[in-house]
Amino acid sequence: MSDAALPARTPDARGPQPVEIALLASVFVVAACGLVYELSAAALSSYLLGDSVLQFSTIIGTYLFAMGVGSWLSRYFERQLPAHFLRIELMVALIGGALPAILFLANAYVPSAFRLLLYGLVTVVGTLVGLEIPLVMRILKRNIVLKNLVSQVLTFDYLGALAVSVAFPLVLVPQLGMIRTGLLFGFMNAAVAVWALWLFRHELRRVGAHAVACFLALAALVAAFAWADHITTLAEDKFYQDRIVFSATSPYQRIVVTRGLLGHRLFLNGNLQFAERDEYRYHEALVHPVMAAQGAPKKVAVLGGGDGMAVREILKYPSVESVTLVELDPNMTQLFTEHETLAALNGHSLSSPKVKIVNTDAFQWLQQPGDTFDVIVVDFPDPTNFAIGKLYTNSFYALLERRLSASGYAVIQTTSPLVARKSYWTVATTVESVGLRATPYHAHVPSFGEWGYIIASRRPYRMPDALPSGLRFLSPSTLPLMFDFPLDMARVPAEVNRLSNQTLVTTYEQEWGKVMAH
Repeated sequence: MSDAALPARTPDARGPQPVEIALLASVFVVAACGLVYELSAAALSSYLLGDSVLQFSTIIGTYLFAMGVGSWLSRYFERQLPAHFLRIELMVALIGGALPAILFLANAYVPSAFRLLLYGLVTVVGTLVGLEIPLVMRILKRNIVLKNLVSQVLTFDYLGALAVSVAFPLVLVPQLGMIRTGLLFGFMNAAVAVWALWLFRHELRRVGAHAVACFLALAALVAAFAWADHITTLAEDKFYQDRIVFSATSPYQRIVVTRGLLGHRLFLNGNLQFAERDEYRYHEALVHPVMAAQGAPKKVAVLGGGDGMAVREILKYPSVESVTLVELDPNMTQLFTEHETLAALNGHSLSSPKVKIVNTDAFQWLQQPGDTFDVIVVDFPDPTNFAIGKLYTNSFYALLERRLSASGYAVIQTTSPLVARKSYWTVATTVESVGLRATPYHAHVPSFGEWGYIIASRRPYRMPDALPSGLRFLSPSTLPLMFDFPLDMARVPAEVNRLSNQTLVTTYEQEWGKVMAH
């Protein structure tokens, strides 16, 4: 019969009935599961596509629109509402629960179809989730008056969303990983379907078929959960090509270390950070032009650089008394301190008594009152999103200037002046906007190509006469060549990168996007 034909009962003083409590509890679970799928899609797209603000905005917008479509479609479900609710729960469980795994595999095997699949899955899951709450409310209205119905359903809906929004970044992803988190909540959706099967067993037609469907869905999700590591390995082995020796998902990023013919390589959110074969070129070029020019640096700070490679080069100077390493992700510094093979790559520099590790946001750290430094090495990832882009703004460089001693130098890794020419000179313009001198230079690192750096200082840069012994790349005779820019890397007009606009992120995506497209 249609729900319109069901007799409405006036609630009495007995309080909520078991069916009502069960359905309201399911609203809590449904809301929690729906938000997990939304956050998973947004987080994965920001990991793999960059620009977290754009990805989160478009994913959330698409998801909410799809929920609206689902809510509108719910008007066409008139008969056997519990059966429809049960089927929708199973579909959400399977599609939403498998969403992170499907996207990981798609990125590895069919990257050209990734965006289409991403937004297609978000639309499907959002539509199904949009159907859930209206159906629950129509089932519950048999026993609860309208004003209480709306308030109770929305209360449980919002509580479920709150619980997941806190647990997702702090507990679920760090402990389970993205794939297992999706599958766990898919299992919870399937459990709601089983619950509905039991509660409405006397109303449902073909109970046996529904029971088989519930069993198969639960079995598929449990099997996928058990094989989650294999799914991740399958996807990442294809994506990274080399054998993965370490992988972890922190609240901040996906960390992957591979080992192949070219040695170890570190990837953060799929972006190469160093390759063992030629990392010495990058880190010697980053550190020694400023350390040697300063004269006898005593206090040094490294912002980013949690792999300890820059610290390794800094410790080659006997004058250094202390190195403060400011790295947001404690997983990075722990990995490169405790993992024997990786710690050997940085010469066990992070275990040096001269090194102090501070796991915090570099922007916030600079805002606090503190010591000034003779040299500050800024070794952040490229500005692929606004969270990192803030570390390339005039606001950040103004704070950096306050922590630099009068005769000190800061050096900033600054992407490729050949591939991302305007991005590179945007950083130079931004440094100059806070009253510092910007001295640009570049080096060839085979894994990255032509790579750029910028020295920021109050005084003019002075070319050093000598460098530490034992370097593999730099020498006093070749160092001046790094400060010469050919025509295709020469300076171009660029805007100041500000917190209020972050033009650098957009420019960077446009310039590197052209390269990736080819």
